[in-house]
Amino acid sequence: MTVPALQALAISKSFPGVKALDEVSLTLLPGSVHALLGENGAGKSTLIKALTGVHRPDGGRILVAGRDGRAVETSLADPAAARDAGIGVVHQERNVIRGFSVAENIVLGRMPLRGGRIDWTRVHDEAAACLAQLEVALDPATPIAELSSAQMQLVEIARALYTETRVLLLDEPTASISGAESDRLFRVVDRLRDEGAAVLFVSHKLEEVYAHCDTVTVLRDGRSVLESQPLAAHSHDEIVDTMVGRALGSLTVPARAAPRSEAPALELSSVTTTAGHHGVSLRVRPGEILGLYGLVGAGRTELARAIVGLERITAGELRVEGVPARIRSVRQALHRHRIGYVTENRKEEGVFLEQSITRNIAVTVWPELQRGPGLISARRERELVARFVDDLDIRISSQAQLAGRLSGGNQQKVSLAKWLAASPRILIIDEPTVGIDLRTKRSFYELIWKLADEGMAILLISSDLAEMITLADRIAVMDRFVITGERENSHEYDSMSQEIIRLIHSHSAEAGPIGESVAGAVTEEEGIDVAG
Repeated sequence: MTVPALQALAISKSFPGVKALDEVSLTLLPGSVHALLGENGAGKSTLIKALTGVHRPDGGRILVAGRDGRAVETSLADPAAARDAGIGVVHQERNVIRGFSVAENIVLGRMPLRGGRIDWTRVHDEAAACLAQLEVALDPATPIAELSSAQMQLVEIARALYTETRVLLLDEPTASISGAESDRLFRVVDRLRDEGAAVLFVSHKLEEVYAHCDTVTVLRDGRSVLESQPLAAHSHDEIVDTMVGRALGSLTVPARAAPRSEAPALELSSVTTTAGHHGVSLRVRPGEILGLYGLVGAGRTELARAIVGLERITAGELRVEGVPARIRSVRQALHRHRIGYVTENRKEEGVFLEQSITRNIAVTVWPELQRGPGLISARRERELVARFVDDLDIRISSQAQLAGRLSGGNQQKVSLAKWLAASPRILIIDEPTVGIDLRTKRSFYELIWKLADEGMAILLISSDLAEMITLADRIAVMDRFVITGERENSHEYDSMSQEIIRLIHSHSAEAGPIGESVAGAVTEEEGIDVAG
């Protein structure tokens, strides 16, 4: 009988007011890819943190196969102990040191030495070798702070490769990377499996799971409801039903009528930015969803940041409801022009991780909640938050719970609620369903449609082409910081996807090989300051 590479037996973990894991078990075999599935809040990330020394389990046992092939019960006191046991991990949230270079982040914890000093030549060469395995064209000397969120994800994967792990845990590794980057990752995963490694793969993208995984464990409400079973024995619908506990139904959203108004709510004319855009023009009408699609590094997020004042517009014109606007800050965008911005980077910009859910949602409307100079009405604040918690089905233990304690999907809902509380007329949503489970994804789709039907102008950025074709009324394609074309959306996946990919490829062919660098940097603050 094959000795498991890693075995978790009856793992339990509680936080104040929440039992995150209730006797969860799974078995990872050498030479296999094991899917760990479940809705947001089911306990997937908590289990991974328990298996990598981030959280100490309240109960249960962890067994790891040693290099001699024997299973040994292991106490993983910290991430270093997990690494020494041959367990590598890429967490859902970014886990990089911004003050370090790409190379330093990759070899972190195992710096090659020569004569008692760091061997910087080996640091560079060994990091470059790991990046080459992923076919990533990044200079190892690049400061990590200059990378996009997707590129940081790839650096974390390269770091896991550097540690020569026998067990690799991947928590939503493809959530914020492009299709081409995902293909590179899966080539590495397939190679590791062929070499005898055990890989745990967490994803809400069931098409990826069925394409690459052998076995499956499903968590629901912190318990194992399907444990270490052959994936081929369970259909797509069976897995979904097991995750949610009932039939989910189709995610398809019916096509909707085009907006009646022709006057744009938001318009860009020949805009150039400090981030690198040149001659960008687009418009979004009230009640319309304009999709902005492109490969990672195309400049979509940077354009959104320029609209709300986080990057500077140096030429061209931005108009809000027909009036020229010079927006210098997110606060100004929201309170003067009624533009909300749901960022893709919820961990660092979307929510204040160390603040309560109440503070996170109410921050945009504190002036309206004041009962005196500098005094916020706690009652009105609680009532406002309760309404959005209910409307968006945000799963919390209490309003006082820290946002950092929520699952990724619930953090995304809090980020969205913050902007909806301020009643924006224009809403920019960047990667709304990254790391979101199927049921929550459907609720996001329905909410986006509802907001548009109520007259909100929505600029939607998504790397999920199927999502873009489902939701958008029109789709603009961006490549290398320019708009390469725009099409009315027929909602016919085959024809629209071919047309969109053609627009990208035709421009790339003219511009030359696609690089990996992205202009612009992400703010260091945890949460975009919108209070005023």
